[in-house]
Amino acid sequence: MNMIVAFIKPHRLDDVVFALHQIEGLTGVSTSTIDGFGRDRTRSPSVGETEVALETSPHARLEIVCRHELAASVVETIENAAHTGLRGDGKIYVLPVEDARRISSGERGKNAV
Repeated sequence: MNMIVAFIKPHRLDDVVFALHQIEGLTGVSTSTIDGFGRDRTRSPSVGETEVALETSPHARLEIVCRHELAASVVETIENAAHTGLRGDGKIYVLPVEDARRISSGERGKNAV
């Protein structure tokens, strides 16, 4: 199993979620609205300036746990649906998941995803 965590532009969220709905066997997606910053800083410090800029911008965060066989398709789908061609389109991370448990039934592993 894999966990996919993606950070995308908020205005692309509906398109990404719609595209993910088309993946057969994908059991769910969690989304949240967050604030943060990436490489693209809005201002540069002046010479000798020690102040740190605290500006952040809104992002959408997606979390998906899926069977390993679906991970590549999920990543490609997010990448294609979130792409605008502009800097700051987002990031996608894929992590291994050791175990899962469905609270309602006690199912474990792949059956719990």
